[in-house]
Amino acid sequence: MKKRNVWITILLIFALSLGLLLPIQKANAFPNYNEEQKLLLQSWRLVNQSYLDDTFNDQNWWFVRQELLNKSLSNREETYTAIEEMLALLDDPFTRLLKPDQYQSLQINTSGELSGVGLQININPETGFLEVVAPLSGSPAEAAGIQAHDRIIAIDGEDTSSLTLEEAANRMRGVRGTNVSLTINPSKDQEENAKTYQLIRDVISLNPVISNFDDSGNVPIGYLHLSQFSANAAEEIQKAIEELEAKGAEGYILDLRNNPGGLLQAGIEIAQMWLDSGAIVYTVNRQGVMGSFDASGEPLTKDPLVVLVNQGSASASEILAGALQDNGRALLVGEQTFGKGLIQSLFQLDDGSGLAITVAKYETPNHKDIHKLGIAPDRVVSQESITYGEIGSEADLQYQEALKLLTTDSAIADAEFN
Repeated sequence: MKKRNVWITILLIFALSLGLLLPIQKANAFPNYNEEQKLLLQSWRLVNQSYLDDTFNDQNWWFVRQELLNKSLSNREETYTAIEEMLALLDDPFTRLLKPDQYQSLQINTSGELSGVGLQININPETGFLEVVAPLSGSPAEAAGIQAHDRIIAIDGEDTSSLTLEEAANRMRGVRGTNVSLTINPSKDQEENAKTYQLIRDVISLNPVISNFDDSGNVPIGYLHLSQFSANAAEEIQKAIEELEAKGAEGYILDLRNNPGGLLQAGIEIAQMWLDSGAIVYTVNRQGVMGSFDASGEPLTKDPLVVLVNQGSASASEILAGALQDNGRALLVGEQTFGKGLIQSLFQLDDGSGLAITVAKYETPNHKDIHKLGIAPDRVVSQESITYGEIGSEADLQYQEALKLLTTDSAIADAEFN
């Protein structure tokens, strides 16, 4: 198989910390208050109306409102600080304030260009540490050898323990060609083993899909790598499948490794390309009301499918993988997925900032709640980190297992594909 940069080089992805984006909603202004109070009360009201946990982490939310109104706010930064303090009461790293520049960056993240070092990052809810979800292949971070689960101790010498996710992300972003230093503590290593990397920022247009056609074996295989569920992901996947079908592909490998998620709708549309019927995902709001997204219609192909997943596969990746697994459409190969089963909606505030609010959770078609648990693959294949140039090579044990399943008659029979 031709070696290509199959990991799309998105320079810094932190889309709602692996969250799923629902349509943007504009908040209405409050009358009879000054501008700072309006913004504060907008934020309070949106959480009050939408947040998944109606106990608000066992907080008296009306009392919180009164405390907010008693604050003396003289400028916008003080207001932002008050909003962040309010959201911190929820103890939910996925519900947070996005200042105007952060809000704009998030919009770009799902459809445009980014400039940075190429790290998907998250604040570990168990430890509170800033961690690497995955480096993006072909990125400065991947070239430097930074790996999933490494702790980011400092950025340009500044301790990350006091930074929010967005603050850390913003410090790693910057103009192409500029330098940023990251002090990294490898996962499971002691603090004294920390190493400082000098990285040069880069920028690349976001194209979430890489495809290859492999006809070197007895069964021609179409390979699809999806790096994130951006606005154009479904369109690009459809184009790639149609091209591979025209070339004569008789089996497919869908690579969701190190895919942190993105847009909910993109995940649903891609699932519909592989399924002719059945539930794709269930959503549950704070009233316990369950909704569902279903497949109906003719899939683009009925050829056997293997999906590659690992610990960096999260959120929308888990929705897609869970839908294909539970419906018996595909086998999952690789490692346990990340385990993010919460959905955020993005609300725009009047000053150009926004709130990301956890509004629902999701379940797979078999009603599995995977939050903090992840999805177990059908075939567990562990492997050390590999570079993008090694994808599809003998070093890629997970790819080789998928290839075996698709090209060996006995393996296909044992796999019980639909």
